[in-house]
Amino acid sequence: MPRVAAIDCGTNSIRLLVADVARRDDGSSWLRDVHREMRIVRLGEGVDATGRLSIAALMRTRDALADYALIARRKGAERVRMVATSATRDAGNRDEFFSMTRDVLGVEAEVISGDEEARLSFTGAVGDLDPGDGPFIVADIGGGSTELVVGTWDGAKAEIRAARSVDIGCVRITERCLRGDPPTAGEVAAARELATRILAEGFAAVPVADARTWVGVAGTITTLSAVAQGLPEYDAERTHLSRLSLAEIRRTAELLLAASHDERAANRAIHPGRVDVIGGGALITQVIAEELYARAEIRELLVSEHDILDGIALSLL
Repeated sequence: MPRVAAIDCGTNSIRLLVADVARRDDGSSWLRDVHREMRIVRLGEGVDATGRLSIAALMRTRDALADYALIARRKGAERVRMVATSATRDAGNRDEFFSMTRDVLGVEAEVISGDEEARLSFTGAVGDLDPGDGPFIVADIGGGSTELVVGTWDGAKAEIRAARSVDIGCVRITERCLRGDPPTAGEVAAARELATRILAEGFAAVPVADARTWVGVAGTITTLSAVAQGLPEYDAERTHLSRLSLAEIRRTAELLLAASHDERAANRAIHPGRVDVIGGGALITQVIAEELYARAEIRELLVSEHDILDGIALSLL
């Protein structure tokens, strides 16, 4: 039963999972958390405008990665895989990022395609769900991109039917549209139009008509659940496998978009690094919810704390 370390470096956050993984006799995979951690580093800050990773963002990421490398060694990880997603795919100076990760971690970071990102997210998200609730549509809202993937799960392995990554995420939509504090009605309308237009590309490539269960993963959606539940502080045990109706999603998105920075910052269920971008992420979630209701009559969101990080760890088995 090997102990592995999985690192997911996205546009907004970098996360570490150290876990034991094993294969059961029936072919299914088993994963036990040893250590799980997330830090907001904003690697993709400004990339949409400049096309480059900033020195400050690279240094924030380097500091977090140095700590992760130390934790992985101390916990006895035998295998390490680091996956880098939207921000590094788009950056003109991404070689600087690769050089830094090699120096600090000792292994190559992999810049995976959006479709591979979607597949890993799906595998991590559906692993502890009832196969009879499928087909599943998994949505992963990141900082710079959103992944949509449809597939089934038989209890041992996932079968992907279609997947697409589109260039809209909580950081990207905030930097482009939501500059006010709080955003103006015009800014929110422009953000909604942008999210709807770009997500339409994803839905055109990922047929969802026969999907039965919508699973949402990653920090935007889990934070949305924490806020909707009125949790006094973020609690992963309360957010995992929680459910949000379309009405609750709309209400929470409107609440977050109408709030000032200071009002959002006062909510302890929102990580300080998400305060600036959670409104944009909530708006993207609302657009997805409305599309899924129109296309598949799906009326609620199932929130999962298991996502691409778990998929990366399982890929090391």
